[in-house]
Formats: sequence, C-alpha cells, structure tokens
Amino acid sequence: MTDAPRCDPAIPGLVWGFSFGPDGTPQSLPDDAPLGFERHGRYWLHFNLADSRAHQSLAEIELPAPVRTLLQSRDTYQQMHSLDGCVYGVIADLMRDIADVTEDTGFLRFVMTEQLLITARYQALCAVDTARRALERGHRVESCAALFEMIVHNVADAMEKIADDVFETLDKIEEKLLSDDTDDLRQGLGRVRRTCVRLHRHLSGLRIVLHRFDRNDSADLAPALRPRAGKLAQRLDGLDHSVVEMRERSRLLQEELHLKIEEQGNGNLRVLSMLTALLMPPTLVSGMFGMNLRGLPFAEGDGGFVLALLAMAMSSFGAWLLMKRIGLIR
Repeated sequence: MTDAPRCDPAIPGLVWGFSFGPDGTPQSLPDDAPLGFERHGRYWLHFNLADSRAHQSLAEIELPAPVRTLLQSRDTYQQMHSLDGCVYGVIADLMRDIADVTEDTGFLRFVMTEQLLITARYQALCAVDTARRALERGHRVESCAALFEMIVHNVADAMEKIADDVFETLDKIEEKLLSDDTDDLRQGLGRVRRTCVRLHRHLSGLRIVLHRFDRNDSADLAPALRPRAGKLAQRLDGLDHSVVEMRERSRLLQEELHLKIEEQGNGNLRVLSMLTALLMPPTLVSGMFGMNLRGLPFAEGDGGFVLALLAMAMSSFGAWLLMKRIGLIR
C-alpha cells in the first residue's frame, strides 16, 4: 500500500513531498509540481522504491555515487555516514498496514543535506507517515536535521508502544501462571519473546549507529545538518534496556511454566504408577483363577466367585499397606 494517495505525480515514484518556509512552516508540494528547488528553500521528498520510476527520479537528483547506491539498495544493515556535506544511511522502522502499526520491521533509506531530506522505502513505514501527519497539521521544523530527529523519535514512539503492549501481556501471563491457569500460555510467551528479540535487535543496532555517528562523524557537520544523535541514542538506550528486561522476564516465566507443566506431568505419572501397583496383585490373583487346571481352590463350591473377589481386594489392600509403609503413598 502507499502511505498517501497521489494522482499521476510529476515526480514519478514520489509518495509525498513538503517544502518549508524560512520559519519552518511546512507546505505540501502539489502533485503537478516539477522537480526543482529554490536556492534558500528546504524540502522533504519521500519515495516508494517498489515503484521502478522512483529510481529514475532519484537519478535526476545530484548525489554522490555511494549515497545514491545506498539510497536505492535493499541493504538491511543499519548505518549512518557523512560524505561531502551530506548525511546518509539506513535505519529500521516498523511497517504499517491499513489499520495500524505492525510488529514487522522495514528499513528507511535517507540522505540529508542542509537544503534537502530524501527518504525512500520499499514497504509502507510508520515513522515517516507519522511525521507526514504532523507536518500536515502544521508542525514546524527548523532544519532537515530536526526533521530527521522527529522521524527517529517516531521510530522510538512506535517501538515503545509495542513494548508497552508486551509489558501488559507479560502481566496477564504472570497472573495466569500464578493462578495455575496454564492453558495456551506457551504460545503467548513464545510470541512475546519473539517480539522482544526483534525490538532489541533493531533498537540496539540503531542506538549503536547513533552513538558511533555522534562520536566520529558529527563534529565536522554544519549545525543545520547535525542531528542530536547523542540525545536520540540516550532515549533508545533506555527503551532498549526495558526491552531486554522484558525479554529476560519472559524467559523466566517460560522456565517457570515448563516447571509447572513438568510437575503436572510428574503428578500424573505418580498417580498412574500407584494405580498400576494397586492393580497388579488383583491381576495376578485373577490370572491364577483363570488357569484351566485341576485343583484350583473354590472351584467346587457355590461361593468361589465371591471368595476370589475377596482375595483380589485383600491383595490390593496389602499392596497399598506396603507402598504406604515404604513411603510411596503419603
């Protein structure tokens, strides 16, 4: 799906575009606007790389070769670089469908100069769509770096919402586990752990990228091109720490669930073993009376069947006394 409908745009493959006034006020680019930039203007162009025409449009924008290659690639390795007065890279984002954000992960490719922010994706993503909605409501941005920061904050917000849902799910699972209601908990815990692993993988990758960029690449950039990577990384650090704690909590709950299931299985085996032990002597007695031989006791009298039943009951009672004496029955 596309993030916002456009009718035969003059810039093929463009999903949406914004221009920004001197005070940061956003304005949507009209569908029939040609690709051209004012000297002192600032712009955001968002492309759908699944549309082959987007690659042709990107080829018309003057960019360094490594930047263009990464922007049009399918690379899923999170990274952030600076080259010839521009910042470019790949960051993870949650995919979205018609209804809401999903737990599936996509990747946003971007290149940023002082005048222009270009983002591109192969699937509909959450963070850029949230940023678009904010701009349509009139949210002002001071620079392309500030717009990029807003997108990264939106990534963190979406993952934080997923983390909150996971935390609530863990509380419900723990409550059921403590009440011995273990039905269908294994599937729920497995899904929670998988979500935590995914979030941790992408959050840790993104915060490492931001820390590295803040340490190595941001010092030589112009202020309008310098995102506050350190501050963004700090927020992701706290969120990632919470996700790791939930992952460990889900693992401990899963181990406790396995212990409970094992205890239930052991209890069932214990009951089955006792029943088997109690029924073995009567089975032996009935087997003896079932032999087709001469001289069997009670064979000639009318009360033989009742006496045989009594013998079976006494043998079972004797087995019960023996197991109780040696501690098998408490």
